[in-house]
Amino acid sequence: MTKDSGHWDERYAEAGRLWSGEPNTLLVDVATGLPRGRALELGSGEGADAIWLAEQGWQVTAVDISGVALDRAAEAAKTRGVSVRWVLADLREYAPPERSFDLVATLYLHLPPAQRRAFLARAVTALAPGGALLVVGHDRSQAEEAPGPRDPDRLFTPELIVADLPGLVVARAERIARKIAVDGREVVAVDTLVLARRGPQTAERDGRSVSIDPSGTAPRGAQ
Repeated sequence: MTKDSGHWDERYAEAGRLWSGEPNTLLVDVATGLPRGRALELGSGEGADAIWLAEQGWQVTAVDISGVALDRAAEAAKTRGVSVRWVLADLREYAPPERSFDLVATLYLHLPPAQRRAFLARAVTALAPGGALLVVGHDRSQAEEAPGPRDPDRLFTPELIVADLPGLVVARAERIARKIAVDGREVVAVDTLVLARRGPQTAERDGRSVSIDPSGTAPRGAQ
């Protein structure tokens, strides 16, 4: 069963801060190399990523299902002296403005497959020409022990996410390992990262669009 706003409000209210307050390092790596423009974060939680983007000069809209989290995020943004447009919405239904954002980011939002495909389709419509979509989530290989959902259907692989993004140019589709602490011990967690763009240089492969590697090797994410 997909968790609703009441669940997330309660979870945030029980903690002084649920997350670290630091921006995600994968988002920082990707966004640092992009020209500043309009950014949309889908699933912003307590706002660390959205606030960091605003501090870098992006015009940011951040969407989350929890009013408690967004209130906390708005207060943090005020303290840091940046402006973010905060939107309270259920991402299973939220329809962003079409062709409006230079960067759309969604990190660690894990939905059942049909809901994920519908959600990503709406995220794609929000991309302006040349805009970049960043998707990060717990990799399916981590279903047994890493943080996040245990249901493998809610977890990602690069191949699954690429298949959900027909018509985009895939720039990166990879698994990334990182060390985290779980119950006082250090474990290696694996994330899926996919970065794709709305752009003209595409070719069809198995019914979807992928980027072409000029070296003549396989397109990234197509293996």
